[in-house]
Amino acid sequence: MTALAELFTHAFAPLETAVNEGRIPGGVLGIVERGGARVVRATGLAQRVPEPRPMHERTWFDLASLTKVIFTTPRILKLAEDGVIDLDAPLISALPDLRQYDEKAWERKVTFRQCLGHQTPFPAVAPIYTYGRDPDLLRAFILQREWRAGEPVYSDINFILLGLAMERLSGKTIRAMDPGPGFAFSAAPDQAAATEDCTWRHRVLSGEVHDDNCSALDGAGHAGLFGTAASVLDFAQGLLDGTGASPASIALMRAPLSATRTHGWERPYEGWSGGGLCSPGTIGHTGFTGTGLWIDFDKGRAWTLLTNRIHPTRHFNSGIAALRQAVGDRINED
Repeated sequence: MTALAELFTHAFAPLETAVNEGRIPGGVLGIVERGGARVVRATGLAQRVPEPRPMHERTWFDLASLTKVIFTTPRILKLAEDGVIDLDAPLISALPDLRQYDEKAWERKVTFRQCLGHQTPFPAVAPIYTYGRDPDLLRAFILQREWRAGEPVYSDINFILLGLAMERLSGKTIRAMDPGPGFAFSAAPDQAAATEDCTWRHRVLSGEVHDDNCSALDGAGHAGLFGTAASVLDFAQGLLDGTGASPASIALMRAPLSATRTHGWERPYEGWSGGGLCSPGTIGHTGFTGTGLWIDFDKGRAWTLLTNRIHPTRHFNSGIAALRQAVGDRINED
């Protein structure tokens, strides 16, 4: 057994335990090294109800907030590199109608870089989908709403606005953009990991976006991307070997903006999702549906843990936080 295979077997055990104990239906773990060596394995069920389906290594997942770092962040950084935007300019340079009826509104001063680092006063989340089902009107509502300011927190609103800026600059909706190699904005239901039995869509979701606001907006910058373990690992390997983004963009993804954040990504801190043994050169991110990706540039290794922990309901303690940390610690014991 190779060193990578042995490490993988050790790291896979907590996922198998979580499945066997019924805490999550199923999952896929994948590890890739800078040179290209990788191991991927699946366990459990892609769907429990209404009919059970097995999980496969090639199962498609609703990546949820991994959209922020796999889709939106690289594109915003590329726009900055190309001189289309200035990261320290306010969003109104691309969205001049943001809070257009109050030129002194604080929202008009928020910059691209602040949104990338979640350093704005926007609330963590808001039930935008409850205000209607018309995507264009909801976009107008987001831009004109008087948002309640608070202490900076991790906020979907930051990346919804970055997505709106991308749409405005490109003249395309998010769903009309290229999602990237191996990714999509939906998946065949019988090939996807099911998420929630949605209370307002009245069905078990599989292959369609789980995030309520992204669904109502028909595409957004904070969620909505689908991919497999292979496509997520391909993306990570591209950052590890420098082929997936420019050196300048990769440097910004790694550059600290706060004690916990870089441009788009999280960085190691006490209690973070990657566990307590990550090297300082690690970045990572998680998704609400039970997904996650961590990239250790110092060790030249990345891993993704993809689960359907909210199937058939989010209102259940799946233990996903502890599972992520346990897997990360086992990967980084060497």
